[in-house]
Amino acid sequence: MNDEIAYDDDGLVPCVSQDWRTGEVLTLAYMNADALARTRETGELHFYSRSRGELWHKGETSGNFQRLKALRYDCDGDALLALVEPAGPACHTGERTCFFRGELELAPHEALPGLERTIAERVQALAAGDPGNSYTAELLADASRLAGKLREEGGEVADALLSESDDRVAEESADVLYHLAVLLAARGLAYDAPLGKLNGRRR
Repeated sequence: MNDEIAYDDDGLVPCVSQDWRTGEVLTLAYMNADALARTRETGELHFYSRSRGELWHKGETSGNFQRLKALRYDCDGDALLALVEPAGPACHTGERTCFFRGELELAPHEALPGLERTIAERVQALAAGDPGNSYTAELLADASRLAGKLREEGGEVADALLSESDDRVAEESADVLYHLAVLLAARGLAYDAPLGKLNGRRR
């Protein structure tokens, strides 16, 4: 792979890290050939610090390592994409991603990861005995009620398909997705579990 990378005049190539599960972009840093080799050897991201002039192991100080799942490069070989499992926030500020400033309107692909994190907070609050006034926590605590809501929402989206507008179909589909996300959390599953099944069916 190294022979196909087009390093710049300083022997560097930009590398974007992206959350393997959610698709969220986490950070941008640079690699040289040594950093790329260390990344592939250890399975954790290593970069080259242009300001310090040395290799650095992402997360070595903070503990927020990024475990490599796949490494891709673009058509010209002059940019890398590292698909990673982050152990914590990617940014030195404590933010999940370094890209937390600017135009922050939520993109469609951010909906499910954001929902999953919110539901995880409800799971923690329920476990701590302080669920608050949370519909999600009520569903998490009552499997029969959750099962009933899934049947109800599935019927409503089917009815919308037959007789209602596209907007209503979208609204009812959102309800189904929300209740499915709660179901997965109740079983201790991440939403990428069914997505992995879908990917498996494409092979």
